[in-house]
Amino acid sequence: MKNIPYYLAVDIGASSGRHILGAVEQGELTAKEIYRFENSATMKNGHLCWDAEALKKHVLEGIRECAKQGIRPVSVGIDTWGVDFAPLDKDGNLVGDIVAYRDSRTEGMDTLLEQIMPFQELYRKTGIAKQPFNTLYQLMAVLGEHPEYRETVEDFLLMPEYLSYILTGKKAHEETNLSTGALLDASTRTWCTDAIQAAGMPDKWFHTPVVKAGTVLGKLLPEHVKELGFDTTVILPATHDTGSAYMAVPARDDQAVFLSSGTWSLLGTELTRPQTDADSRAAGFTNEMGYGGTTRYLKNIMGMWMMQRIRKEIASDSSFDEIASLAAQSAYDCYVDATDSRFFAPENMTDEVRSALKEQGAPAPTDNKDLYRAVFLSLAMCYRDSILQIEKLTGKKFTSVNIVGGGSQNITLNRMTAAVTGLPVYAGPTEGTALGNLIAQMITSGELKDLSTARQLIADSFQIQEY
Repeated sequence: MKNIPYYLAVDIGASSGRHILGAVEQGELTAKEIYRFENSATMKNGHLCWDAEALKKHVLEGIRECAKQGIRPVSVGIDTWGVDFAPLDKDGNLVGDIVAYRDSRTEGMDTLLEQIMPFQELYRKTGIAKQPFNTLYQLMAVLGEHPEYRETVEDFLLMPEYLSYILTGKKAHEETNLSTGALLDASTRTWCTDAIQAAGMPDKWFHTPVVKAGTVLGKLLPEHVKELGFDTTVILPATHDTGSAYMAVPARDDQAVFLSSGTWSLLGTELTRPQTDADSRAAGFTNEMGYGGTTRYLKNIMGMWMMQRIRKEIASDSSFDEIASLAAQSAYDCYVDATDSRFFAPENMTDEVRSALKEQGAPAPTDNKDLYRAVFLSLAMCYRDSILQIEKLTGKKFTSVNIVGGGSQNITLNRMTAAVTGLPVYAGPTEGTALGNLIAQMITSGELKDLSTARQLIADSFQIQEY
C-alpha cells in the first residue's frame, strides 16, 4: 500500500468538505474519503461570511489524517466553490472577513458598472454571464464599503488559492477559477484590464500571476512539515469545483452535454474557444475557462439548492432519497423557471416556489409530494431548454446527457431528464469534482498521459448508470 503513489484531493463545497485519497491500483482509479467536515456561512459584522480559520484547520487536519494512515501523498490539490475571495495585506495576512457569494452586498453593483462599461462590452470581453455574485462586483462592493482597503489591501486570492497559499506561502491565481468572476479576458486568458479599470480597482490588486490548471505551486511551509511529519507538493488543479467536475465527465463522444449537479446545476459543453456573441449573452450562457485551454460554455441553474432549502424548511427528517421517492409518486405537471434569480436567496424557498407557481396560474401543489415533483420537474425542463439553446447557438447536436456530482444519485430527476430531453442520461461518478482534482494532479505528476486517458480510466473504474 505504501509503495503506491497516492494523491490527495481537498474538495470543499458550500455545505461540507472532504479529503479524498486517490490512486491507480491494478489499472483502476480508486478514491477513498479519509476526512469530512461541515462548512457553512454565518452572519458576522452584518454580512454572510465563511469561517476562514475553521477552513484552514480542517484542510490541515485532513492532510494529517494521511500520516495517521501511513500514507504520504505525492501531492495535494484544493478545489472549492468560485467567486469568493480573501483580501490580503502586504504581509499576506487576511484583512477583514471573507464574505459569501449569497450575501446581499453586491446589489446594484452591475448598474453602477454599466454607467461606465455597458454589460454587452463586459460580456464581449470576459464571456461571463451577469450574476450578482461575480467577483468583479464583489470587489466593487467591498471597496465601496471599505474605501480604506485601497491602501491597506495589497492583493486578493480566491478561496482555493488562498488555502493553497496557507499551505505553501506562495500565491497564484488559477485561470479556471478566476475566469468565473468576470476578471479575465476570455480570448487572451489574461487580466481584463478594461473591466478592472472601469470598476475603479487599484492596479496593485492584480499583480499575482495567472496560471493554468495543473501548475505546481510549491512544497509545504516548514511549519506545516514539522506539524504533519512529512512534506508534499501542492498543485493547483482546476480549482473551481465545476472545472474539476467537468474534467471527470466520462463522455462517450464530443457531442455530450455535461451537467455538474450539486448545490448548483451547471449544464453545458466544452468548446475549443469562447463564444461571446450577442445571442449567447441574451440567453445567459457563460464562458468559463476549462482545463487544457478549453472553454466551459454553460448555464447556471439553481440546482439542488432549491430542494436543500425546502428540505430544511419542511422535511428535515426526510432524506434526499426519500424526497425523490415521494416526488416520483406525484403526477403534478407544473414547474417554474429554475434560472430565475428569485430562487437565489429567498427568505423561504417553499413559499417562493408556491408563489411562482401561483403567479403563472398553476394549481397549488396539494401536498409535499407535488411540491417536490414541481422542483425536480423545474430542473429537468431547464435542462431541456438549455440543451436546445446550446444546440441552436453552437450548431452542436447532442447525443447524451452526462451527469456527475451528488445530484447524479437522484433517480427521479435522472428519469425526468431523460424523458423530457429525449436523450440517454449517464449518471456518475458521484464524486466527480474530487476525481477531476485527482486526475489533474496525476497528469501533472506524469502518472496519466492526458485528460482523454484520464476520462477513459474513470469510465473503466466507476459504475455509470444509464437512464
